[in-house]
Amino acid sequence: MMKSRQVWLESMFRIADPVLEALSNKRLKEMMPVESPSAGRETYAYLEALGRLLAGIAPWLEQKHDGEEEKLRSKYALMARKSIDAATDPISPDFMNFTEGGQPLVDAAFLSHAVVRAPHELYEQLEPRVKKQLIHCLKQTRRIKAVPSNWLLFSAMVEAALYVMGEEDYDVMRVDYALKQHEQWYVGDGTYGDGPNFHWDYYNSFVIQPMLVDVHLTFRGLHADWDSAYESVMIRAVRYGTVLERMISPEGTFPPLGRSLAYRFGAFQMLSQLVLMGTLSPDLSFASVRCALTAVLQRTMAAEGTFDDNGWLQIGFCGKQPDIAEGYVCTGSLYLCSTLFLPLGLPSNHFFWTSPDEPWTQQKAWGGQSFSLDHSVF
Repeated sequence: MMKSRQVWLESMFRIADPVLEALSNKRLKEMMPVESPSAGRETYAYLEALGRLLAGIAPWLEQKHDGEEEKLRSKYALMARKSIDAATDPISPDFMNFTEGGQPLVDAAFLSHAVVRAPHELYEQLEPRVKKQLIHCLKQTRRIKAVPSNWLLFSAMVEAALYVMGEEDYDVMRVDYALKQHEQWYVGDGTYGDGPNFHWDYYNSFVIQPMLVDVHLTFRGLHADWDSAYESVMIRAVRYGTVLERMISPEGTFPPLGRSLAYRFGAFQMLSQLVLMGTLSPDLSFASVRCALTAVLQRTMAAEGTFDDNGWLQIGFCGKQPDIAEGYVCTGSLYLCSTLFLPLGLPSNHFFWTSPDEPWTQQKAWGGQSFSLDHSVF
């Protein structure tokens, strides 16, 4: 029960420490190794690490906690703000690339998602100078053309962050285009195509549904057609979360399907987001989902080679497996795994953390216990 939260916190700190400690001291480019099957990924790796890490830990940073955990939260929030400063200050040795190539749009969107998830800690508490830097850097990504795929949501998420930060010139058409196209790309039973085609991978969880839900929530109440679509978006998200939970084996493993497997347990971002929102399917209990995600977390973190000798993540699905990386994957990309940690934004006395352990669906099914029937949605 409460031991699970400690396991999650310790895992989150182990992943976050090398990035935030180096970047908050303006030493990330000096200290972070860049492992990739492709040359030149140093151009993108540092913004990847920052944006993806903060997207996962933002809800924990935003929620005040008790006792020693609150002291830690305050420490990490300060490091996060210093890191944003270091990344967006043109005279910083760790100033990051927001303009060259297409990749900066991707990771500016993850950084934007972090701001949307923690506007007080990651924007309002910034010094005025840093606020201006961040806004300027995010607007620089508007020159990057989003390909017709999940990338449309990257453009929309940047605009969502700018709206949250009070920028009146947010681009409503980038948001509208992303939302309307994804409605066209819905393929049924809680799943969207990545563009016009369906792919067996985890991009519905890595990007599509978490960003789709949060873009809708950010702009809720502004446009009637967006609002009317939100109910369907959530029904699909809940269904997709149910599918994700059923993929977790009794041993805490899950199928290595599709691309970007080096993002590890970031594959469960949507399930974690449903926990944070309190919108799990009635067929799932918070306790059973906690136990399932904890099993995945522990199984993955324990694999030899997950970290190098200095604590940086290494490419792999379970341990160090450099051969599984696509050409766009590098060390910075791997920090998308932090999105599993979204439920740490719930207080420690929330029943997700305090309710007694329960078996999850595959444990029940393979253990000869009764389990709920599965139902599709349209």
